[in-house]
Amino acid sequence: MAEGDASRRLAAVLAADVVGYSRLMAADESGTLTALKHHREAVFDPNVVRHHGRIVKLMGDGTLVEFGSVVDAVNCALAIQRAGDGRITLRIGINLGDVIIDGDDIYGDGVNIAARLEPLADPGGICISSIVHESIGGRVEVAFADGGEVQAKNIARPIRIWKWRPTADARRPPAAAMSPQPALPDAPSIAVLPFANMSGDPEQEYFSDGMTEDIITDLSKVPGLMVIARNSTFAYKGRHVDIPTIAGALHVRSVLEGSIRRVGNRVRVTAQLIDGASGGHLWADRYDRDLTDIFAVQDELTREIVGALKIKLSPGALPSASDSGTNNPEAQDAYFRGRAMLSGAIVNREVFLSGSVLLRRALELDPDFARPYGWLAVAYVNDFLNEWSDRHRDSLAEAHRLALAAVEKAPQDVLGHAALSLVLQVERKFDEARVELDLAAALNPNDALTMSMQAVLLLSRNRADEAIAGMEAAMRLDPAWAHGYLHYLGTAYLLAGKYETAAALFRERILIVPNTDVSRAYLAVALSFQGHIEEARAAWADMLRVNPGFDFEVHVARLPLSAEYMDKLREGLAKAGISP
Repeated sequence: MAEGDASRRLAAVLAADVVGYSRLMAADESGTLTALKHHREAVFDPNVVRHHGRIVKLMGDGTLVEFGSVVDAVNCALAIQRAGDGRITLRIGINLGDVIIDGDDIYGDGVNIAARLEPLADPGGICISSIVHESIGGRVEVAFADGGEVQAKNIARPIRIWKWRPTADARRPPAAAMSPQPALPDAPSIAVLPFANMSGDPEQEYFSDGMTEDIITDLSKVPGLMVIARNSTFAYKGRHVDIPTIAGALHVRSVLEGSIRRVGNRVRVTAQLIDGASGGHLWADRYDRDLTDIFAVQDELTREIVGALKIKLSPGALPSASDSGTNNPEAQDAYFRGRAMLSGAIVNREVFLSGSVLLRRALELDPDFARPYGWLAVAYVNDFLNEWSDRHRDSLAEAHRLALAAVEKAPQDVLGHAALSLVLQVERKFDEARVELDLAAALNPNDALTMSMQAVLLLSRNRADEAIAGMEAAMRLDPAWAHGYLHYLGTAYLLAGKYETAAALFRERILIVPNTDVSRAYLAVALSFQGHIEEARAAWADMLRVNPGFDFEVHVARLPLSAEYMDKLREGLAKAGISP
């Protein structure tokens, strides 16, 4: 990600304010503050956590919250407004837009519009922008009434608003029934947070992330232990959230956190197991070892955690870390490096070639290591689609070979089946792709790559609305890969006829991946369908600036889309008078 682009992202922003706060304080200052504190602790904060939000700041009687999903933001607002006891009444405004990140704070038009919408809501109600209304479609249980266009202060264009008020909620259930907190599982359960990189070198981040993923994989093989998937816990990377809050949000009894310091051929791993309810320590240890002993460290960690959780296992039931793929530390290191490169925000010819060399080095060191085959298969599909290498025409066949090898080497590994499904979709063998996806989902129902592949497959069957929900679920599970999902999510919105939201998503991806040509081309299509012809032509010209040789017809022919959807892309360009 280019420096300067890292501080921007697309977010759903919720702005809330207490109705009549000054009047309430004048009448009973102490009672109002007590009621407000109770509302935040019992209603507002728990619902924000439950719906995957982040409280950005509290401003006396006002609150600003950020969400990665607009559906989560609206459902959170509904839960808050329905659960109030009448002593504290809120107005809530929600917008979806580009925000600028400044430490823990956010600002920009996305925030400003949410703040302007909040006072337009009825007491106890919600006011949303047109882009929010378009984005949620029929995926929330209430209907919003058209509030017409308004001119908000310091906002250049009029905003079309949609409103919900509690009196219109005929199906309102009792407050106690809203958003119930799922009960903790009876069996031992654990979430493994991303281990902190303490090496003093940001270049070592790939190693700490890779180690964390291996620990999650090892623990997930322990019979009787419920382990939260990697994608759910990595959502907390870099965030300062207390352990009981994380445990409550993920519905687990314990949380593992730690750090990794790697210097030369030495590695220090620290880990601590924490009770999710009390925040108290259940176990902690530190390991100072040679890098060649890293698998022994992982085995010891697994044994200690199993012991601390009092899980009884039969002899031989505890898996070995080397079972996860390789017992060769050099092969693992090459794999970690290659995967980190190919899963970054910017992947181009140079990154593809360098990352592929590393993954092939891992296979030279250990030809039976399955996961590099799977990641190479994904990389070669992308080379076929993006024409990165001089031999891109042969890349789809190579991807097929690599994906089959991944499945053969590790039939129980979800990555191989997901990679093979991707290859089959691009080959337009949709029925075979569905079989592989079903196998992948059975192995790990919480795998974000599988979810995203399921969403793309729906686009081959004219089911864009369902694809939207699937792609957003994948983004929630794997926010670190949002740069990859944004284009496909924007495509699903575009093909569903929700052009304003699609344009916002394509613009967001362009901010994150400045060299993208395809998202610029699709932005032109979305703008054309909105009637913004000059903007569409400008987006197309910008695309040609990035890639003068872009061939739209060749690109469309390679897409795993239905014929109707491919025609819709062509129609959008034709509306703007663009000849691809």
